[in-house]
Amino acid sequence: MESEEKRAFCIGALMITAFAVFTLLIQWIDVQSVGVNGTSVGFAALNTWFHRLTGVHMRIYHVTDWLSLVPVGVCLYFAGLGFLQWLKRKSLLLVDADLLLLGVYYAVVVGCYMGFEMIPVHYRPVLIDGRMEASYPSSTTLLVLSVMPTLAFQVKRRFIKAGRCVSLPTMLFSGLMVLGRLISGVHWLVDIMGASLLSAGLFHFYKAAVLSNDDS
Repeated sequence: MESEEKRAFCIGALMITAFAVFTLLIQWIDVQSVGVNGTSVGFAALNTWFHRLTGVHMRIYHVTDWLSLVPVGVCLYFAGLGFLQWLKRKSLLLVDADLLLLGVYYAVVVGCYMGFEMIPVHYRPVLIDGRMEASYPSSTTLLVLSVMPTLAFQVKRRFIKAGRCVSLPTMLFSGLMVLGRLISGVHWLVDIMGASLLSAGLFHFYKAAVLSNDDS
């Protein structure tokens, strides 16, 4: 278990470092005023090429928006599970440690989202309902890739046999959601890439924390 914990921690550290470096590079490399209303975009040639390749498909955008309620539902389910344990055991400290850590993890994900909303790196390549919106990292991609792996991880921990049945649908759903965001044209390519790095890093840190608690 200890080796798995170290592996998860190392992957998390690598992904978060890659995300930080990638975020800095976006603000330095090939920055051009090619965004909505002349806003600056890093890796401009790559981003504009990919955006022209996919075009804009608002129907796909709306479908992925609605489907993002699935990971929100996952969050609410685990929040409810933790709350029920709290009521039954009459102490927050007696709630399963992995659920308490999951609550902290979800709070960190929300904090990352809010931070990038307040300090935009990129704006979307298109207006949404006539408004400019922050686009980096892709919030839907961050939500899906941060939350859905916790579903598979928790199910595997609590219902070992069912874990195998949940892992594949979870991976397929996550992959289709990311693909949908990519081809919808409402994000720059690097917005999806950044969200993927950040979510992978955060999840592996959560996994390492849970495994470390198991060993203690």
